[in-house]
Amino acid sequence: VTDTLAVPDTGYTGITKYYSNNLLIKEITFKNGVRQGEMKTYYQGGQLNHTLWYENGLREDTAKMYYLEGQVYRSTPYKHDTIDGTQIQYYRDGRIKAKLHFIKGLRTPILEEYSRDGKLVRGYPEIVFTINDNYSTTGKVRINLELTDKARNVKFYRGELSNDLFDTAKCKIIPSVNGKTFVDLKKSGTPQTDYIGITGAILTDFGNRYLSYKKIDLPYKDLK
Repeated sequence: VTDTLAVPDTGYTGITKYYSNNLLIKEITFKNGVRQGEMKTYYQGGQLNHTLWYENGLREDTAKMYYLEGQVYRSTPYKHDTIDGTQIQYYRDGRIKAKLHFIKGLRTPILEEYSRDGKLVRGYPEIVFTINDNYSTTGKVRINLELTDKARNVKFYRGELSNDLFDTAKCKIIPSVNGKTFVDLKKSGTPQTDYIGITGAILTDFGNRYLSYKKIDLPYKDLK
């Protein structure tokens, strides 16, 4: 249970400290009742964990997370409370581990991951599919989705990358059923798009999501 010091909405200015079991876990700077300036969080041992910068209550500039030993683990750029720019992850020795790119809070497909010896990681899994075609008998077609690496964790989404951005408001997740992921389409009798777009958000060995897009042409032009 976290014990917190309540901040009144009466124009409080200063640094408020938050404790859990008498251990300092967070410091937030306020100006006139609004977050303004640096926020810090701490590990249980007192080491710096996370820093954020606020302007008028909004996250701005660069947020940083730290290893226990004090080195920067990750830096994340913010503009108007939204991730915007290139997030960089680091090894303990300061070398770059990964780069992820964001535009106004949305991921782009750009992902660079580096091994400990500085080599760019390549050879990510690809989306593969098979089609169960029962169009002539039941009017149904099933698109079965997999990765070339079947052991890899992946979330499949149906939808396009909008302006090369991955927007989960437009790309709808496809739930898996008994470990299988598929899209069921059926004969509609009216003209439809002759393909579907599939995005795979593939979990990498670095804990990031690699975005892979696959355009799948459909065998009929009235599937919905």
